[in-house]
Amino acid sequence: MGIKSFQGARKQQNTITEAVALKVKDYMSTKLVTFTPDQSVQEVVECLIRHKISGGPVVNSNNELVGIISEGDCLKQLSESRYYNMPLEHDNVEKRMARNVEIIDGNLDIFDAANKFLQSKRRRFPIVENGKLIGLISQKDILKAALQLKGENWNSATKGGS
Repeated sequence: MGIKSFQGARKQQNTITEAVALKVKDYMSTKLVTFTPDQSVQEVVECLIRHKISGGPVVNSNNELVGIISEGDCLKQLSESRYYNMPLEHDNVEKRMARNVEIIDGNLDIFDAANKFLQSKRRRFPIVENGKLIGLISQKDILKAALQLKGENWNSATKGGS
């Protein structure tokens, strides 16, 4: 006669490895500095410096995304204005902005968003919903989300105690 052992079903324990859904929309900036196509490049430069940002979305009067303007776009204009002897205020955003803007889905997981940043070498992605600009996610926002995830994991691990 052998010894038989029986264990009943155990309730599944919550573990640290449980997937925590961190979505882009939970970490995107919604208070945005935006620009309009008719603004002067000089205004953009002043705004970038004042707000300590490196660029921003360009929207029309319906808050629809039409482009992105960056420090690099402004530097290019500055360089050309010197060459052609044209002051900054004579050029506008519409002439300098990037029009083929890559957007990112607000429901995208932050890890997939991090991969998208790495593949595209972009610093920021706009989030559009129903044709309207609703937010902007930057590399720094993704890093903040990752730190929060690490903090949540650390807290979960230490609450169980040993």
